[in-house]
Amino acid sequence: MPEISFDRYYRYDELTELLHLIEAENPGFVTVSSIGKSFEGRDIWLVTITNAETGAPQDKPAFWADGNIHASEVSASSAVLKIIEKLLGDQKAILDERTFYLVPRVSPDGAEWALADVPKIVRSGTKAYPYDEDDYYGLERQDIDGDGRVLNMRVPDPNGAWVINEQEPRLLRRREPGEKAEKTYRVLAEGKFHNFDGLKMRTNRVKQALDFNRNFPSAWRQEHDQVGAGQYATSEPEIRALVQAIFDRPNICGAICFHTYSGVLLRPPSRMADTDIPAEDLWSYQKLGAKGKELTGYPDISNYHEFRYHPKEIITGTFDDWMYEHRGVHAWTVEIWSPQRQAGITDYKYIDWFREHSIEQDIQLLKWADEQLDGRGYIDWYPFEHPQLGPVELGGWDAHYAFRNPPLKFLEDEISPLADWAIWHASTGPRLTFRDLVITEVGGSYRVRLAVQNAGWLPTNVTEIASRRKHCRGVIGEVKRVGDDDRDSTFEPEWLVSGLLRSIGQQLKGYSHIAAGGWGWSSDVTDDVAVFEWMLKPGTYELSARHDRAGAVVRTVTLG
Repeated sequence: MPEISFDRYYRYDELTELLHLIEAENPGFVTVSSIGKSFEGRDIWLVTITNAETGAPQDKPAFWADGNIHASEVSASSAVLKIIEKLLGDQKAILDERTFYLVPRVSPDGAEWALADVPKIVRSGTKAYPYDEDDYYGLERQDIDGDGRVLNMRVPDPNGAWVINEQEPRLLRRREPGEKAEKTYRVLAEGKFHNFDGLKMRTNRVKQALDFNRNFPSAWRQEHDQVGAGQYATSEPEIRALVQAIFDRPNICGAICFHTYSGVLLRPPSRMADTDIPAEDLWSYQKLGAKGKELTGYPDISNYHEFRYHPKEIITGTFDDWMYEHRGVHAWTVEIWSPQRQAGITDYKYIDWFREHSIEQDIQLLKWADEQLDGRGYIDWYPFEHPQLGPVELGGWDAHYAFRNPPLKFLEDEISPLADWAIWHASTGPRLTFRDLVITEVGGSYRVRLAVQNAGWLPTNVTEIASRRKHCRGVIGEVKRVGDDDRDSTFEPEWLVSGLLRSIGQQLKGYSHIAAGGWGWSSDVTDDVAVFEWMLKPGTYELSARHDRAGAVVRTVTLG
């Protein structure tokens, strides 16, 4: 197993080389394939991991994880690499029973821009959208003093919204309503204005405005209603490749999409209340999320109820909503990294914190940065002669370093528990196992009964919404005579006395629905067991029971 470094972020060519080296050194466990190409023609790599000796990938229940769907969120790629490392290390045993489909980098083009020597930050990919034209006006974020950082500019303005923080003069604070102050500032991103008229200040529109995580089919909305959503659902090759790859793998039972930052485990739905989804699914989500919080320290919260950019706005066309609503599996968006929590700020409301928090918390964050970030997190303000604005000061938070991804000294500790939770989550899925085989001779023929059981915590359908929307069939039982061509079985084979060549049974429960207290109100009935029965003439037969999500059980018997 080649060493995976977590003290760096891999560029695309290095990542490609690493994945193929992992494949070469783990025969029988790892396959690397391309599920499609990005806008600029880069392969989007899928890493399939399972133990081939115990079954083909498609014959086992599977788990999906991907990362770096947003261009600059490169630590999400590292989180997927950490899952790979653990699966091929001390958690390899799960590969006997499960398959993992892992895409470390969904947006290879945008990530290349983010990781360039002179970074350019866009939301997702490098395709121009919605218009292929540059903005002639506005402030373009850039490193104007050549120090390799893009900080902030504080510009003296008699009506500025910011003043020096009396408790900590290195910081600014907002002016209170009606407050008069002698020295006030306007705060802007470090950069230069295009065609500046000396008065009007606005940001320059970045023409690469796609948001891949608004381009999925679930409740997709047009640009006027959902910014960055693309021309139509799956219009972008990266998302179309993901959607097709997932549809081609019906054994996927759960999924995580890694993002940054907030330090939370986000669950669907995004556009409706918890009361609008089946209670059974909510209960399972809560159990899965509680374990995630236990392992990672990240709270598990609702997109709709607790993670809104504005109280009156919802987000649609997202990966986790699509996986839950259209594929019927438990899917999550994991936002890696919380500087607030690192600084000891625990009682805060995620997105709302950026709109409103106390001066004391700003000071607490600054103290953490001083102690932990080696002077690189918060930069004391220093004078600079701006070519358009004249005397300004540069400084403040280096958000690209401190916030957007974990600084490298924190990276491995941050993502390792997330990988543990992903692997544990995979273990909760349904899994078809052999229960019993009973053969009885009856007048020269043989009565054969094959019983299989769901050994997983979740039911074979995984979610209640999958059952209602018929996303998957029940357990399928089938009999074939060894040596026969499949076509021989389509015309009433003489060896089948009674029973069906192929029959579709019910979905099998796991044990996720078992209540905490018995009290004699219910019994643990065998709704987790399926029985298939045939009357067969002497011969050798292959008996199978399979489920698209729960795997397969195959037995060969010789009768007579």
